[in-house]
Amino acid sequence: MGQAMWDGSSRNYPPPSSRRPPRAVLRSKLSAAYIAQPPLPTVMEDLIHPHQLHFKPQEVSCSEERTMRHVKLQFSSSSSPFACAPLRGTFSIPLRSVLLPLSYSIPQHSPTPRCLSTTNTSEAPTAFTTLCSKGRLKEAFEAFRSHIWSDPPLFFPLLLKSCIQTQSLSLTQQLHSLILTSGCSADKSVTNHLLNAYAKIGDLRIAVKLFDVMPRRNIMSCNILIGGFVQNGDLERARKVFDEMPERNVATWNVLVMGLTQFEFNEEGLSLFSRMRGLGFMPDKFTLGSVFRGCAGLKDLNSGRQVHGYVVKSGLELNSVVGNSLAHMYMKSGSLGEGERVIEAMPITSVVAYNTLIAGRAQNGFSEGALDQYNKMKTAGFRPDKITFVSVISSCSELATLGQGQQIHAEAVKTGYSRVASVISSLVSMYSRCGYLDDSVNAFLENEEADVVVWSSMIAAYGFHGKGKEAIELFNRMDQKGLEANDVTFLSLLYACSHCGFKDKGIEIFDMMVEKHKLEPRLEHYTCVVDLLGRSGRLEEAESFIRTMTVKADTIIWKTLLSACKIHKNADMAKRMAEEVLRLDPHDSASYVLLSNTQASAKRWKDVSEVRKAMRDRKVKKEPGISWFEVKNQVHQFCMGDESHPQLMEIDSYLKELTWEMKLRGYVPDTGSVLHDMDAEEKENNLAHHSEKLAIAFALMNTPEGFPIRVMKNLRICGDCHVAIKHISEIKNREIVVRDASRFHHFKNGKCSCGDYW
Repeated sequence: MGQAMWDGSSRNYPPPSSRRPPRAVLRSKLSAAYIAQPPLPTVMEDLIHPHQLHFKPQEVSCSEERTMRHVKLQFSSSSSPFACAPLRGTFSIPLRSVLLPLSYSIPQHSPTPRCLSTTNTSEAPTAFTTLCSKGRLKEAFEAFRSHIWSDPPLFFPLLLKSCIQTQSLSLTQQLHSLILTSGCSADKSVTNHLLNAYAKIGDLRIAVKLFDVMPRRNIMSCNILIGGFVQNGDLERARKVFDEMPERNVATWNVLVMGLTQFEFNEEGLSLFSRMRGLGFMPDKFTLGSVFRGCAGLKDLNSGRQVHGYVVKSGLELNSVVGNSLAHMYMKSGSLGEGERVIEAMPITSVVAYNTLIAGRAQNGFSEGALDQYNKMKTAGFRPDKITFVSVISSCSELATLGQGQQIHAEAVKTGYSRVASVISSLVSMYSRCGYLDDSVNAFLENEEADVVVWSSMIAAYGFHGKGKEAIELFNRMDQKGLEANDVTFLSLLYACSHCGFKDKGIEIFDMMVEKHKLEPRLEHYTCVVDLLGRSGRLEEAESFIRTMTVKADTIIWKTLLSACKIHKNADMAKRMAEEVLRLDPHDSASYVLLSNTQASAKRWKDVSEVRKAMRDRKVKKEPGISWFEVKNQVHQFCMGDESHPQLMEIDSYLKELTWEMKLRGYVPDTGSVLHDMDAEEKENNLAHHSEKLAIAFALMNTPEGFPIRVMKNLRICGDCHVAIKHISEIKNREIVVRDASRFHHFKNGKCSCGDYW
């Protein structure tokens, strides 16, 4: 099918292979493997045997039958004595599937199969459906053999639905053979169910061939094929079928709008929704769910509120699908309160509603609130599902609360969700962000056959802990296993390279992503390259790279270069970069602080004063540095100037003794990093009370000797604290792990895992 033009947009869609969901990739590979290798035994091997297949000479054209791969069935008005209006043309299916054991012989006592009839046993469909729904196809076929052949159009769809449920391509192909030879290929319902089975299982090659020879296609036939293309990530072919349809229904529009928003073509999805409304189609709950997802992806509150108004007018605001999608839209767009009010107004609370609340709080930075909502959910008697676990485990990652994370991991094991790929990925990330890289590795190794998302999470974990070499080795293993890397995989790799100083390797990986894997870089990928160049001192090259890239720069990429200016003490360039940040966001406190630090390092106190005055004039407040430490399932938080901790007096005294001992070993406080123009003693006192030093002192006082200490901080660790903690690890013979805003630092025996490169 050729390339389709999209209304109102010149956007080019990537080839299916680059946007195909991982599951569809695996299914297509399984389809290829089916042709290449002998079939596995099926559940019906002992039911029906190959010799029971009957083909008339005109129906089968076969030479060297034992060696040929395919049988071609010629369809005409007389191809089967049972056909009403059979398929026309030539259709090729694997010979091996025709001769597999799921074949049939019509019982001698049974009536001739009819294409249009109803069963004589009213209870048969219910019992038959029950067996099929449980995947017990062998029992279903055995118990209802005579019913199947007395009324094939009633029973074949149920069997095909069961094939979808069990994801059995081989059984679908065998049923296909039976449908052809029984003459039921003329029945639109049967053929549509067959088409749906191939599409849902992921064998679009056969689905397209079947669709092309169907003599009596209807809207449902086209909808099924569009859905198959969408599931496979092939939006262009989906749109081509859509455009060629002589008529459409609401389901047609739904499947394409859903596909566009699912693959984050949100603007196109909303545009198609507008066109749908303009042509007089009435959106249903599924349409609106997809539209709200598109608004959430764009974080477009205005459009979301307009659609919300339509929902109220149409009386769908209390529908669970619409209500949860609407709440998600508000929360994803940063309006947590409005989203929570939507959930509260819904008449029925469900697992989906709780998941929406938990995810919304987690995404908006209220991780503690997400965990509180999780506890309420369990108290209310609802059982968490995989979506719940992903959100709450991610919240534990943000809070670095290992104890809670381990408890939730145990609950996931009990409920059977610990082997779900998305949950595994969250566990790998959680243990990594809590400072337990070994536990991340264990979670990964227990489920190493999982999809690319889990592998990417493990690569990111290595990078976060400064183990760039291990991250690259894992990527190579992933490539050898035939897993297709995605943009997240490459982002994790680039991050690992930037934090380990692998400049040349990082540039090589970026080029590989673009040239070999044909992935379009996102702004995050460009930011990693700027970080690589900036850290290595190539500041001008990094600036040129930003100004020539194909996407629009944001504050983060300019701040990345501004941070590099601070590292290399380039005050003039830092001022220029800060201007770029403040032009985009005049209230970004981090850029003021970075510029002040750079100017202070150059002892430009007048410039520092000007920066601080600008902050006061614009009412910009510096984000306070906060560090926390968990002991006995209780989190202790520290902030410079905060005197609320009950052990503050003892901590202060302990720090004075520790600082004196550090000085004996050569520690010299880096007073040049203090922004204020004050005397040396005041600067030293200021440095001594940084939040990470307070947290480490408390940890040393409240844990046994030799116990590893893990401290978390919301901001990047300063140079003075980095030097001081190296001394402390040697003096106290402790391993001290500090997670700052960008990575982990493992201090041991006076050295840091970052090699002073962070």
